[in-house]
Amino acid sequence: MVTVFINCFLLISLYASCWFAVALYKKRNDIADIAWGLGYILICAYLLLTYKPTPVVMLLYILVLVWGLRLSVHIYLRNKNKKEDFRYAAWRKEWGKTFYWRSYLQVFLLQGLFLIVILSPVIHAALAPPRPWDVFTWIGLCCWLVGFYFQAIGDWQLAVFTRQKKIPGAIMQSGLWKYSRHPNYFGEIVMWWSIFIITVPLDNSFLFIISPAFITLLLVFVSGIPMLEKKYAGNTAFEDYKKRTSVLIPMPPRKV
Repeated sequence: MVTVFINCFLLISLYASCWFAVALYKKRNDIADIAWGLGYILICAYLLLTYKPTPVVMLLYILVLVWGLRLSVHIYLRNKNKKEDFRYAAWRKEWGKTFYWRSYLQVFLLQGLFLIVILSPVIHAALAPPRPWDVFTWIGLCCWLVGFYFQAIGDWQLAVFTRQKKIPGAIMQSGLWKYSRHPNYFGEIVMWWSIFIITVPLDNSFLFIISPAFITLLLVFVSGIPMLEKKYAGNTAFEDYKKRTSVLIPMPPRKV
């Protein structure tokens, strides 16, 4: 199993290096966000061609394919004809002379490592002995569909709002965004916990709880919510919205 994980990391490192070259040519590191979802599909394709998939494993591949393809297309359309994402632009200024090697290591290769960690339950399932669909498969699939709804619809609602926004600094506060400040992140987290649930019956599956735990930690405390909300610091509309709206888990708005 260790050899397979090493092979997957080597493959994703080559993949990340190619995207780094594209980023240098385009002069924008946010292209890494487009590569993110497609990288998961690449690893699943490698596993599919290397190991005969069971019906449950095939389901996992399909879920990753749908998630990764939708996310990459969404990010491509969101960034098209726009300046580099503010987070990457800030790093470009902050890193100065160290920009190139830090971009390669901290953006592209590091994301590749994160990808392998998050995809680890799927890699584990691909190598495990065959098993039939069971209650965990159905529970995981149903939960995944809920998560996909929140991420896909949340992203779509925000994209429509952004295109129609007429007042600078206006904040999305309707649809799913009325109940959560980050419904798309909520959906993302639910989907990866769902994939873990599907793999629970496998031997040693508890080792791979690191996958949903890691993506949860990443989005809630590191690169997701904190960085995005920092962008709106001092925005009066956002501060009012923040007081009455749940940060992540959808809940009825609080009365202020």
